[in-house]
Amino acid sequence: MTLGRPAVAPAFIPEERSPKLVGAVWMLLVINTLGSQGAVTVVPIPRSVTQLVTMGALAAAFVLALLLNPRVRLRPSAMLLLLTLLTVVSVIGSAQMVSGYGAFFRCGRLALFLATLWLLTRWWDDALRLARHHIRAVGAVLATVAVGLVVAPGLAMPEFYSGRLVGTLWPMTPPQIGFYSATVIGLTVLLWLGGREPRSSLLVVAAPALVLLMMSHTRTATIALVAGLAVALVSLVSTSERARKLFTRATLVAGASAIFLGPLIQTWLRRGQDDEALSDLTGRQKVWDALLAAPRTTSEQLFGVGLTNKSFGGLPIDSSWLAIYHEQGLIGVAIVVAFLVTMLIVGVLRPPSLERSAALFLVIYCIVASYTEAGLGDASPYLLNLAIAAALLHAASRAAQPRPGVAT
Repeated sequence: MTLGRPAVAPAFIPEERSPKLVGAVWMLLVINTLGSQGAVTVVPIPRSVTQLVTMGALAAAFVLALLLNPRVRLRPSAMLLLLTLLTVVSVIGSAQMVSGYGAFFRCGRLALFLATLWLLTRWWDDALRLARHHIRAVGAVLATVAVGLVVAPGLAMPEFYSGRLVGTLWPMTPPQIGFYSATVIGLTVLLWLGGREPRSSLLVVAAPALVLLMMSHTRTATIALVAGLAVALVSLVSTSERARKLFTRATLVAGASAIFLGPLIQTWLRRGQDDEALSDLTGRQKVWDALLAAPRTTSEQLFGVGLTNKSFGGLPIDSSWLAIYHEQGLIGVAIVVAFLVTMLIVGVLRPPSLERSAALFLVIYCIVASYTEAGLGDASPYLLNLAIAAALLHAASRAAQPRPGVAT
């Protein structure tokens, strides 16, 4: 009996590393999501100029991404597919003209934003590098906040925001600064635990971001950071000695702080507000009740009224879920729930890894923050965080697959 020639396993093809210009595309996407209103700046910037800069950044990001990926090589993504469907729902809701022609402009922005993210899926195998691009881009934004604090401390902590830190070189509100700070802290700590960032990054990057977070006095970002890091550390303790030590120390510090610093922490969380303001969520509850009580047609309930500036009755909605219900209806809420639940399930089922832990941190952070901050249903920093999370989950699945020709 003649044995056939043994099959030769194909050579393993190394993962495609993302070019440096991918970082430039990501920086442009971050600029696009900065917003165009907020605090008083050192040099007054007309809102038309800030809008031109942010929209110009998005257009430049799309063109550059297309030049980097001219053959339009894409990777499948349930999150981006569902967000694309959400864009269609947004167009249907906007077609009712309840929110005017501006809704179509916002739909176009969301479509271009997602198209750019689709083009970047080509480099999702190199997700940890994308995460570092994200840290650098968001860190650059925080650097402008720090410079503004040094240049004009009075403007940077105005009475209008109860002495909370704002952006004075570019208009940014305290919640925005809190979001960016928490993102940088969480990702930097996790990459250090995974040996992908040096210890110096904790001092140079994470520590200043923590100071800015505390000065922004943003409760939502702080709570979401703690929740996200807790879940990430639990998912990492089985594979990282650093994570086990940090988790143990953090638990001890948290317990000691609750005992000895409880009143001080409570004072910080209250921000000088009385019980009525706390129970009313700083006025949010009144807006939410009015939004839910507003009469709606069946079409508006299903598809929403189209994309707005995330306000109702001239006041900010400050809730991703109510903003989605208002703008994209019950169908929009179902779509967002679907991709968030999918990402959570995939994250839990992935084998332990740095990529999985970082992805879980970002997803948990966005879910916790979504209660009092808007952004899950439109082009925003939240979708950038979730895009990084989706890339990390993709990379985690690739890392778990046995390489061809390697015995398992």
